[in-house]
Amino acid sequence: MTQVHPIKAFNDNYIWAICDTQNLDTWVVDPGQSHPVLQFLREQNRQLTGILVTHHHWDHTDGIAELISHYPETPIYGPKDSPFSGITCTLSQGDSITIAGERYNIIKTPGHTLDHICYVNDTRAFTGDTLFSGGCGRLFEGTAEQMWHSLQALSALPDPCEVYCTHEYTLANLDFANAVEPNNDALTAYTTWAKTKRAQNLPTLPTNIGNERAINPFLRSNNDAILAHLPEVLKGPTEAQWQVFAKLRLWKDQF
Repeated sequence: MTQVHPIKAFNDNYIWAICDTQNLDTWVVDPGQSHPVLQFLREQNRQLTGILVTHHHWDHTDGIAELISHYPETPIYGPKDSPFSGITCTLSQGDSITIAGERYNIIKTPGHTLDHICYVNDTRAFTGDTLFSGGCGRLFEGTAEQMWHSLQALSALPDPCEVYCTHEYTLANLDFANAVEPNNDALTAYTTWAKTKRAQNLPTLPTNIGNERAINPFLRSNNDAILAHLPEVLKGPTEAQWQVFAKLRLWKDQF
């Protein structure tokens, strides 16, 4: 059995702690800071067993060196050919690893960065900065076409699959999503729910794949209602679905 706990970091990051309920083993995902992880381990009397990296950005990796100084034998899993040099166990598309007794597959998801990977199975997906609740990551290194294919791969996971992304961006994402699809009843209901959660200082995460298919404009770029609400400057012929996604991402960047 596995339990997943959010560890808050910076202003809006979550470091996910994956805890084996049968023992003290704990894996952490994208530890941009060390001290909140060390505090969690100390308070829960748990042992750091592994570190999982989705991509090289500093707010996902800066805490690793300090964690390794306390737990020097801890393996650091992450994408092959990543600019982050601290990875000790490299992973590529099609690889799999066991975390807390459960098998996770590696999906390569370029777009936000070129090295980005996600750790997924039918139950959980640790999506880093690729898929957010109501949104997706900015295109810092990859192309819109790459990101669209990455999101399609995640969208193919089962509806109940829980999505653990690494930022509490939900309300800002939903502001944009409501501009894109103002008549989406599922989106309206989810926005109300998310606002209630944040008013109580509670995470809106995890979300799940079924919910994201219903409310996330970046997974719904084939929807005619989305095309109808594009700003005039972005309207025009598109030859492929990824080009609609590209227009949405550009709109979001300027929103």
